[in-house]
Amino acid sequence: MALNPILHRVTERIRARSAKSRENYLQRLQQAASEGPRRAHLSCGNQAHAYAAMGAQKPDLAAARVPNLGIVTAYNDMLSAHQPFETYPDEIRQAAQAAGGTAQVAGGVPAMCDGVTQGQPGMELSLFSRDVIALATGVSLSHNTFDAVAYLGVCDKIVPGLVMAAASFGHLPGIFIPAGPMLSGLPNDEKAKVRQQFAAGELGRDKLMEAEMASYHGPGTCTFYGTANSNQMLMEFMGLHLPGASFVNPGTPLRKALTHAATERALAISALGNEYRPVGEILDERAFVNGIVGLMATGGSTNLVIHLPAMARAAGIALDLEDFAELSQITPLMAKVYPNGLADVNHFHSAGGLAYLIGQLLEAGLLHPDAKTVAGDGLELYTQEPKLRGDALEWQGGPGASANDKILRPASDPFQPSGGLAQLAGNLGRGVMKVSAVSPERRMIEAPARVFDSQEAVKAAFQAGAFTSDTVVVVRFQGPAANGMPELHGLTPVLAVLQDRGLKVALVTDGRMSGASGKVPAAIHVTPEASHGGLLAQLRDGDLIRVDAENGLLEVLSPDVASRQPAQPDLSENQWGMGREMFEIFRQSVGPASHGAGVVLPRET
Repeated sequence: MALNPILHRVTERIRARSAKSRENYLQRLQQAASEGPRRAHLSCGNQAHAYAAMGAQKPDLAAARVPNLGIVTAYNDMLSAHQPFETYPDEIRQAAQAAGGTAQVAGGVPAMCDGVTQGQPGMELSLFSRDVIALATGVSLSHNTFDAVAYLGVCDKIVPGLVMAAASFGHLPGIFIPAGPMLSGLPNDEKAKVRQQFAAGELGRDKLMEAEMASYHGPGTCTFYGTANSNQMLMEFMGLHLPGASFVNPGTPLRKALTHAATERALAISALGNEYRPVGEILDERAFVNGIVGLMATGGSTNLVIHLPAMARAAGIALDLEDFAELSQITPLMAKVYPNGLADVNHFHSAGGLAYLIGQLLEAGLLHPDAKTVAGDGLELYTQEPKLRGDALEWQGGPGASANDKILRPASDPFQPSGGLAQLAGNLGRGVMKVSAVSPERRMIEAPARVFDSQEAVKAAFQAGAFTSDTVVVVRFQGPAANGMPELHGLTPVLAVLQDRGLKVALVTDGRMSGASGKVPAAIHVTPEASHGGLLAQLRDGDLIRVDAENGLLEVLSPDVASRQPAQPDLSENQWGMGREMFEIFRQSVGPASHGAGVVLPRET
């Protein structure tokens, strides 16, 4: 089918907006690529240090006869999604040697778990960790001894940080290798119900702990469709995974075969292989538009609305909230995965998964079919599924129909005609709402504000019985410059309880919500943030607020708000403890959320 005209227009607008920065980026990429194998210019002493532990492979490496694959790993065994990566370096080394190459661990990057730090001081480092990961990857690759890179990462900030660095080293081919989701445990909706009952004082901590442990119970990614699994979807839509690699469970023969295949492919697309395919050429306007469409079609995490502009900026491409909004309007919501539905990602994969979804969107003209990928030219390759035939891995045509239309539907008969995210704008600034999990009748609320400067204050007001009528809860001074923009996922059970009591309630904040958040309408990432001139700082209890996702409005209706003196809360407690003092320079230099909340890349492209 012909390309949707709006999708074409948005892509051309991005291309025009980014023309100069993209041109400069590609010139730098081509200059780096023209220098030949990464090791050719190193001195003998440089190379001796690099190959000292490589045994019999030293002569081939010194002569630059074989491609050398750098491994950047986010392994740690505190994070369930990354625990399977423990064995990957050895598997990759063996696969590389069998394919006539070599592989070395270039370096490790941190990987924090938002599930562990949720509601804790450490959460204020979460968003900034993305840029730390990009920096750590840059240090890892700065030895300049690699012909291609295997990026091992899954979760919230890890994949975006790795992509930022991969784009910065865009002359190097690279493949992202996932670990897969854990097996299904306690259903996510049952876990959410227990959380609400605990918040309302109906259950004790023992029952809450029992439910949490039954939900998060083994190696692999959490099974809800939050940021981690949205990242995995994104890597397929943007052509940085092998087709069908995202949602294969850890520890299975197919998972291992895909890791071996990714290693072989990474060597093949290096400058010493037969099909040089640098990451910087894959990460063009088409790739980012395809990724945004995938986000909308699946009702993915709002965190990607922050991360995608930062990732794009690293490749010389400028994205704007208007791009997300227009693509959302033309993209059907085709998947219902928790928190947007009852299914988890394993059920989604079994119903047809990404291969079916991509095929449907291609047929509808809603994806660029000619995008470059690590697997080859054209996104049609990603309508195939990997299968094991004995010990041989092969790709076959994907499903032509959904196996469960309560989870996955065709583009011609979606759950709703437009995508999962909405842009809101008005005198309070610009923000986004994840509407895929919000009932249509709850997407517009006009009610008095209750204004708070922390989520702890909201919880205290809830426990005191302060919410008895329709309310717009404003939580301000939660932006990146104020305190690192922590997720406020701890508010979800509280606000859901109020909603279930029959109140109309919404959240407005310059902070973030978890990719697992849903149900309650939340205008988040509001910019300008309160600490940087945003009107949120001048709101008071009782101001009439309109939050209207259907018409894209975010407004305070009370008069004379702009003439008030802004609030000046004491944020000193956010500056010390749990390492927060080391990130003061980040808070001082971070860009706005609407441009990716970046620290390590220029704000202007």
